[in-house]
Amino acid sequence: MPVFKPQTGALTTAQRIRSIVAGSSGNLIEYYDWYVYAAFSMYFAHSFFPPGNPTSELLRSAAVFAIGFLMRPVGGWLMGLMADRHGRRAALSVSIIAMCAGSLAIALCPTYEQIGLAAPSVLLLARLLQGLSLGGEYGASATYLSEIAPPAQRGFYASFQYVTLVMGQLLALVVLLALQFVLLSPAQLGAWGWRVPFGIGALLALSILWFRRGMAESEQFSAATKDRNTHGGLRVLLQHPREVLGVCGLTLGGTVAFYTFTIYMQKYLVNTAGLAKEQSTLVSTASLFVFALIQPAFGALSDRVGRRRLLLSFGVIGCLGTVPLMQAISTVHSPLAAFGLVTAALIGISGYTSINAVVKAELFPTRVRALGVALPYALTVSVFGGTAEYVALWFKQIGHEGLFYWYVTGCIACSLLTVLFVLPGHDRITPEA
Repeated sequence: MPVFKPQTGALTTAQRIRSIVAGSSGNLIEYYDWYVYAAFSMYFAHSFFPPGNPTSELLRSAAVFAIGFLMRPVGGWLMGLMADRHGRRAALSVSIIAMCAGSLAIALCPTYEQIGLAAPSVLLLARLLQGLSLGGEYGASATYLSEIAPPAQRGFYASFQYVTLVMGQLLALVVLLALQFVLLSPAQLGAWGWRVPFGIGALLALSILWFRRGMAESEQFSAATKDRNTHGGLRVLLQHPREVLGVCGLTLGGTVAFYTFTIYMQKYLVNTAGLAKEQSTLVSTASLFVFALIQPAFGALSDRVGRRRLLLSFGVIGCLGTVPLMQAISTVHSPLAAFGLVTAALIGISGYTSINAVVKAELFPTRVRALGVALPYALTVSVFGGTAEYVALWFKQIGHEGLFYWYVTGCIACSLLTVLFVLPGHDRITPEA
């Protein structure tokens, strides 16, 4: 398998840290904008669609949200190609511009009452643009962070991708709580206040774009492109079927576990455990905050003991612990107990989330690394991550909610089998190993 070349030392520590922050901070804005749509859809759905009952309006907005997921593989493909051909910095800049444009379009779009069917059309195009952006950001940032980091600390630095990703979700929750309980009334939120979070997202994206002007290009990319015969692309990617299968297999269990214990858990605590909505929001927010804080610790641990051991720990803990944890959460009555159980689950999946970016990037040669990380990841997330909540609710509706626990366990088992049999030699503490 291809490995990283050592850095030449041209970057100073300050330049490297600035580049790491610039490369990872885009995830915060991307995921903030992505989840703001879901969080505020109950307030803006009536503005974009023909008058009807609230359920039909929400269903239409949910359909647009789902279509955005379909664009993520396209974004992974297009932005991956751009990152491999024109540089990681260029792709990261384009992805944040696309997300900014999508957020700004939603924030400024006239209502259905004002422009008719053009309103839902603008909403759909904006979400397609945001899906394209989000699909491209992951592969480009994962590749960039892995290449720019010091060789012996690559796991630690790459872990900040999930720190900023989760912080984006938390920021969306904080904005929602602030507007709901402090700044605006429900009537104001429904009339115009829902535009505020999208405007905030656009402004934050512009600030990240400005910050990324000073990013240093990856030395590995610069060295690889000196030879004009090293261009990658889909044809070159298909020469690495084992590595592509490895990315899909690792992502399968990781994304289902992540969406289960972060996105779906807030609803699970209300619908199954019986906690109040306010309690559920507080539990999710507090556990996500802890989850973000521990990512660098797990990343640093991988630099010392190897990536493989952390991936195995995720697989084994997930296979053995998912069913009893979900059962315990379903009967919990105390928000504090719920926080402890959800946090325990998030600690278990940190063996994947903290290092998934660097593990996948280490599988591919430089000329096809961004595409190799982005495309199979985006495809797997769209199919399995985007449907995790739907599958959970479907099992509950047919009266067999416990089968969802085994579904999550089975997905994690696929990731464990991937580590054991598809990528058995992947245990790099340093890039030269």
